[in-house]
Amino acid sequence: MTTMTEIPQQEQTPPPPTTTPRTQRYKLTIAYRGTRYHGWQAQAAMDTYKGEPPAPGEGIPTIQESLQRAMGEVVGHPVTLQGSSRTDSGVHAKGQIATFDTPSVHIPVEGLRRAVNARLPTDILIHKLEPVPDSFDAVRGTASKRYQFFIWNHKDRPVFFSDLAWHRWHYLDVPKMEQAARHFVGTHDFASFARPGHMRESTVRTVFACDVHWRKPKLIIGVEGSGFLWNMVRIMVGTLVEVGMGRHEPDAILEMIAARDRQAAGPTAPPHGLYLQWIRMKPLVPAPGEADLFRSAAPAELPPIRSDS
Repeated sequence: MTTMTEIPQQEQTPPPPTTTPRTQRYKLTIAYRGTRYHGWQAQAAMDTYKGEPPAPGEGIPTIQESLQRAMGEVVGHPVTLQGSSRTDSGVHAKGQIATFDTPSVHIPVEGLRRAVNARLPTDILIHKLEPVPDSFDAVRGTASKRYQFFIWNHKDRPVFFSDLAWHRWHYLDVPKMEQAARHFVGTHDFASFARPGHMRESTVRTVFACDVHWRKPKLIIGVEGSGFLWNMVRIMVGTLVEVGMGRHEPDAILEMIAARDRQAAGPTAPPHGLYLQWIRMKPLVPAPGEADLFRSAAPAELPPIRSDS
């Protein structure tokens, strides 16, 4: 009888555990000229869109769309940006804040900033890019924002920058505008200064400062607050201009605020004179254990930058 020799089974080595690559969150400080764009937020082309049809997989021209596309080319994967302020079509920014996450932590910070800028249109620029902890939130972490509105108060329109300033040739009583602006400061219900359809549960907002600076022919209105309603700053500006033209007395602002009715306030100023000047963030408190993961990426060697020119 033939006996079968059992072959011992070799122990199978379990596969190594899969590890999820660590991601790094980056904070961006961005400037842009909003003239050619349909605001900050990425948007698909709707039936009402009358511009050039976007390429497959892309939306209509927006700041967020342009930034995400350029950044995706550099880091090698799709990028989603979270912006602190959703500026409207035609509005500009000097200091927009946004964040994105990426596992491409091998790219030096300054090299990453320069590489993305090289792929952006000339009217968008990343001023600063810095690593931040994962707990940094561009929306919930916002403490205050300041907007500026640029009015060209001259008999002739500004030919070379007509898309960057609102032309008002009328005489404007600046001292009365300054007096009226002071009534906006404080915590009020700004329902009269919000575009209908804003979808906000509360229209109460706090304005920290509202000032008027005039250096002929430049008139700059600055508004700082913890947050703003849809078109709120532009309606405030339109109302102050009406005060300057003598159509309302400065104290009429108090009546407009009390009315809580959009019809009580002045017109909405056009978007092309509005600038998001800066955003201040709340003090950041890292989550437990987050400080050890926070990487201060010091650039060692900058990667080559591709130029499309």
